[in-house]
Amino acid sequence: MKVLVCGGLGFQGKNIIEHFLNRGDEVIATYRPKGRLAYYKRRPDFYKNDVDWRAADLTKPHDVKAAFYRGVDVVFHYAAVTTNLKDGLEKPQMFVTDNVIMNSLLMREAHETGTQHFIFPSCTVMYKDIGKPVTEKDFNGLVDETNIYYGGATTKVYTENMCKFYANLGRTKFSVLRQTNIIGKHDKTDLDKAQKIKSADKEFSVWGDGKEEKDLLAVNDLMRLLETLVEKQTDRFDLLNVASGETKTIKSIVEDLVDVFDKDLNIKYDLTKPSKVNKLKLDITKVKDKYGWYPKTTIKEVVNELKENT
Repeated sequence: MKVLVCGGLGFQGKNIIEHFLNRGDEVIATYRPKGRLAYYKRRPDFYKNDVDWRAADLTKPHDVKAAFYRGVDVVFHYAAVTTNLKDGLEKPQMFVTDNVIMNSLLMREAHETGTQHFIFPSCTVMYKDIGKPVTEKDFNGLVDETNIYYGGATTKVYTENMCKFYANLGRTKFSVLRQTNIIGKHDKTDLDKAQKIKSADKEFSVWGDGKEEKDLLAVNDLMRLLETLVEKQTDRFDLLNVASGETKTIKSIVEDLVDVFDKDLNIKYDLTKPSKVNKLKLDITKVKDKYGWYPKTTIKEVVNELKENT
């Protein structure tokens, strides 16, 4: 099978490359070079000799066509403009334009070249906390304008609808994954925007009061699902909640991390920094029943693995 990984140098992109190379698949991956001269420099070092690396600005039609040159069977579209909560609040427009353009160009090219399967990672920002686990059907298609992620949420919903539009044309099947927070190997943190407990000394600052709840899913569990969808999805379009199905407070997550790294830290909660009150829990019954997939890895197992490999 020939797979195209858009965003091959990102956290999830790197894991997809590794997973499908290990399966024996042929992997093409895009990366966005910084500066015009970078197009003519050597390929990225990450699996340099095993991956067909293609420099591409996916907001440019010519570069998108080049990424599909000679055809692909499956597209994993994990390229996106992303950042942190602070930027999301102060510069929400940065999530909209480029993402809509690249998503539209990639879906059109997949359709026109007869790609078999297109997998798009959406997210959960369109959901509300309704006091119970949220199913895919609990969202009515309208994003609440008071949602602090309004711009990003409307962009995701628009792209989900475009996936369904192209799926209905009948040439390419689409998977839309409303993914939770993914953690694991190859994750990266900008230390200008976030701290790492591993390198913290004596004190560690947490944005907000620590009561926000997160559903964290191990990246290797996500990889198992991607492989399952490639092998088993028969519907032209499918939309799935992808999560652990359990939530933990930021406070308890930090405490777990401090325990794993055996740190003696003074934890301070900075109420002046952006924080989102969120206790959203996802219902993953559909993906379990339809594909037999369920998460297997705990947060502590992920962190222990990362600790051993650093």
